[in-house]
Amino acid sequence: MAPSPQTVAVDFITPRHLAGGGDPAWITAPLHQACGWTYDDDPLMPRVVLTSPDKSAVLRLEPNTDGQWWVLHHHGGTGLPDWYASFGARTPVELIAGFVDALTDPAPPAAASDPFEPLRQHSWESAQGTPGLASSDGTAFVQRLGDERGPGPWFITATLGYDRPVWQARFGENTPSHLVTAFTTALSDPQPVWRTNSPLGLPTLDPKVISRHTVTAPKALVPAALADRVTTLADRPHAPKVVPNPPEPPAPGASRRR
Repeated sequence: MAPSPQTVAVDFITPRHLAGGGDPAWITAPLHQACGWTYDDDPLMPRVVLTSPDKSAVLRLEPNTDGQWWVLHHHGGTGLPDWYASFGARTPVELIAGFVDALTDPAPPAAASDPFEPLRQHSWESAQGTPGLASSDGTAFVQRLGDERGPGPWFITATLGYDRPVWQARFGENTPSHLVTAFTTALSDPQPVWRTNSPLGLPTLDPKVISRHTVTAPKALVPAALADRVTTLADRPHAPKVVPNPPEPPAPGASRRR
């Protein structure tokens, strides 16, 4: 059935890392509406700047000639290292959401995790000639640089072939491992992601590379999906606050010297 004024064609696309960037509001709206991040309102600049409630993190979304349109800087605070994460323009928002949702999760993170493990669970294999893992179709690679002095930054790349990069995600060497794992978990998820007007944003239409399943849906479902996401994140249970124990009363009979 062809779309009508009340309907829209929705494509469900796999692999998800080749689904194009998607709607940036999938990231920016929940950060502001559900997580309390404030935005820098400058209508004359083609950018979005969001700052976390505690001022420790700043996310910038703006056109950049080197392809990294999303850049997050996190200030570690006293005794803790600063770190960063950045994502190319065509990085699917669903993958960035995995990272951002883990960053803003009010629950404490689990124990240190291995970002390679979700990839191994979905049959990613060692990449030829470089350290790291590659997807089974060879269109995505996850690498961590480093040497005997210590681990280095993470580089995650989607590509259509030699000298045909689609996007790259970069995580500094001090980026918490559970946040990188959240990204690789979303990256390796075999479930499709949906797009409207997808031919305009897809890096390729080659049916040998991507799969597209098109359905016609009510237009109202598109904004409703974002509203549901905002509500779900806003309803996450907060970790209980640790209340310090009151000071113990002095022992009976104890006297105070002046």
